[in-house]
Amino acid sequence: MLFLERLHLTHYKSYESGSFQFSERVNAIVGENGSGKTNLLDAIYFLSLTKSALTSQDALSIQHGANYMVIDGNFSITPSESTADEATTVTTSVRTQQITISLPRGQRKAVLHDKKPYERLADHIGKFPVVLIAPDDTDLVREGSEERRKFFDGVLSQQRPDYLSDLLQYNRILEQRNVLLKQFHERHYTDEDLLEAYSQPLVDLALRLHEHRQAFLAEFLPVFQQHYAELSESREAVEIRYESEVDPEHFRQQFWLNRHRDVAAQRTTLGVHRDDYAFEIDAYPLKKFGSQGQQKSFVVALKLAQFHLLTQEKGWQPILLLDDIFDKLDDRRIAKLMEMMKDGTFGQVFLTDARPERTETLLTEGGILANMIRTDE
Repeated sequence: MLFLERLHLTHYKSYESGSFQFSERVNAIVGENGSGKTNLLDAIYFLSLTKSALTSQDALSIQHGANYMVIDGNFSITPSESTADEATTVTTSVRTQQITISLPRGQRKAVLHDKKPYERLADHIGKFPVVLIAPDDTDLVREGSEERRKFFDGVLSQQRPDYLSDLLQYNRILEQRNVLLKQFHERHYTDEDLLEAYSQPLVDLALRLHEHRQAFLAEFLPVFQQHYAELSESREAVEIRYESEVDPEHFRQQFWLNRHRDVAAQRTTLGVHRDDYAFEIDAYPLKKFGSQGQQKSFVVALKLAQFHLLTQEKGWQPILLLDDIFDKLDDRRIAKLMEMMKDGTFGQVFLTDARPERTETLLTEGGILANMIRTDE
């Protein structure tokens, strides 16, 4: 089992300083709006994934007026190993690991594992998996392809370190190639050999990422569809289709023939960075034809499928973060999540709510013991 034992924040967003002890099961973070509930949840996300869920700029996580921020916490992992007959499990010793993330303003962040820095930040991703269900999740449906790629890249990166390594390398070479294309356009001159030096590794990585994404969706889709059926009581059929311009058989030639168009556009116009995932309900686009309730069920099912596959991959449940769900989900979907909290589907859970009495009532009626943390005292 994975759980976060404690957390200390220094100059993190609204927290000048704060220390917290957590239950290994359910932790309810309650308090008035603006009291720091979501910031506390985001700090846990940051500690797990080395970045905020709320902003792409690390500097915005430093408290206003401060020169640095620090997040420090202890994760406890109790691995379980199956015996030869797979009928029983042997629980090995608990291992506590300290993670410290520091960010001086204007400098690079440092991530320490048991007080030793990682050689690469990417080595941290997936060690302490986390799944976040938040009010803006329906942006996955409403917004453009970048939001959907970001979600699936995040799921794959926590699950498969080799995917994350390829993705980071692809993005780095893509950026370098785009700089080169802009220079060629401005100078009215193209160095074919130099362009090819960037194109070949980019094509190789694109083909690997494309294969990863196809294989992953084949695994992910039936799990997602099962969760959606449980949330919606099988009222409609849902589908996710992977849409890509990459044709593995002809992509190398297509990419080479496309180079003049790239120079004119000053960017790489073909590749997996343009992929999308089409969300459908009863064979129609979810964005246009799905109700608000159907869209919410769709994104919750996405997150539950992510949780399920991470549990399978890691051998323990990821930490589950539920931000303001009682205001954003209807009674039926809330009841389903509460049932899953009680029956042991989830491991450690953090949830936020601006109405403590509602949280206490729901947890009590559900027979769920929780650690109550108030952020407005």
